[in-house]
Amino acid sequence: MKKNGKFSRFLSAFDPRWQHVHPLFLFDKRFGFFWLLIFWPLFGLAFYAVEGLDASGLRTDLTSIWCPLDDYIPFCEWFLFPYLFWFIFLVGMYAYTVFFEVDLFKKLMYFTIATYTFTVIVYLLFPNMQELRPTEFPRDNFLTRFMAGYYEMDTNTNVLPSLHVIGAFAVQTAAWHSKRLGTTPWRIAFTVTAILISLSTVFLKQHSILDVFAGLLVCLPAYILIYRLPLHPQKKGAAVGLQQ
Repeated sequence: MKKNGKFSRFLSAFDPRWQHVHPLFLFDKRFGFFWLLIFWPLFGLAFYAVEGLDASGLRTDLTSIWCPLDDYIPFCEWFLFPYLFWFIFLVGMYAYTVFFEVDLFKKLMYFTIATYTFTVIVYLLFPNMQELRPTEFPRDNFLTRFMAGYYEMDTNTNVLPSLHVIGAFAVQTAAWHSKRLGTTPWRIAFTVTAILISLSTVFLKQHSILDVFAGLLVCLPAYILIYRLPLHPQKKGAAVGLQQ
């Protein structure tokens, strides 16, 4: 029976590794990259362990992050939309790259592992917090009521550097180096989204502007190491052969 043309084109878009996948693919060395995802539960355990130290009262020397510019940034509940979209932004890019661009998935994971591990170490060695959240909201609506509940659930500790900012620009950077998403319209869309997500952290009073700048600084060396420097330098002999 002849395959449906559209379905065939859809399958051909997948990375070649996935086009003939075996049910026990996790034990196939071709799919070793999939095990990189184990970082996420490990990171979650480490992050909440540090959060637990703060909640237990064992650490009382938390530094409050603030700068004068923070006082000029008003609370705006409408930024809740890009703030929450961050979760879709991250999961969507990981799902896309793991199935359609495996090499890019590996770079995205290396970027995430490097930056998020460094951030947890900062939280551990430099306990910090923020005291920017409003005691009362300028308006009463669904969004402000949601934020009131979110404040109760989410602690105001471990804010510098901002994981929201690092995660957003991890996705943006990967998109810029994507074979399919690296076109100008997609690059603009991903960059604007990453900027809006970063702005949302300060307009919702979840972070100081210093946390945003710190997040960007953490991203810079990771970007240079993973995307600008060759992971597999060309052998000297091969390079000589190319010159001949």
